[in-house]
Amino acid sequence: MIFFLVPVFNEGKNIPNLYRELSGLTLTEEFYFVFSDDGSSDSSKQIIRELFPASQVMILGDGVNRGPGAAFNAGFEWILQQSKSSYDRIVTLEADCTSDLSILPVMLALNKMDYDLVLASVYAQGGGFDQTSFYRKFTSAVANFLFRFLFDVQVLTLSSFYRVYSVSLLRRIKANHSVLIKETGFICMLEILVKSLKSGARVIEVPMKLHSSKRQGQSKMKVFKTTLQYFKFLFKNRD
Repeated sequence: MIFFLVPVFNEGKNIPNLYRELSGLTLTEEFYFVFSDDGSSDSSKQIIRELFPASQVMILGDGVNRGPGAAFNAGFEWILQQSKSSYDRIVTLEADCTSDLSILPVMLALNKMDYDLVLASVYAQGGGFDQTSFYRKFTSAVANFLFRFLFDVQVLTLSSFYRVYSVSLLRRIKANHSVLIKETGFICMLEILVKSLKSGARVIEVPMKLHSSKRQGQSKMKVFKTTLQYFKFLFKNRD
């Protein structure tokens, strides 16, 4: 089984396009969509119910906005309860259609080759942005340098939502740390990456072009705030 886990916060304008992209996928395995709503105040949940088959979708959330970390943690926990096989996989995606689904077959194939965590990377050779600011590139480069220096690993992408996880990896993380994700903000992606590495995960990156022009509305991530959280988290967890 492949579980698609998508955190949602006021993505009503993007969900129809996301539905069209997901509907175009050809997969040999059964799949299920889990939308973890982070207190959306728009029509996101209604649109999901209208578009996605009821037998293939779950919408989580209690109407309270807690941040993407809490949304991911709720989704992961629900999937771990539902998963019946250690061979199940979880694909985490952006709700705003900036995750390039054309590379998903490669990501899934690498996961089957015993890579517990596959990252879609705009920083890997062949990846990139269609548009981004110098400030964002600079802060990402500094955070990536510190991460590689402190943890002695060659991972270039720290914050991307677009990943493939083995359910067996998440179970190892849960056994080692009791809680998958504590951080509520965007730093949650770095937290679970560090926990994955500490749990012996085999990690690989696949280059991806990020087309932010596909996004309707603005990114929810505040770059300056998230960058400060990166540095604080990295030094707190360097041992």
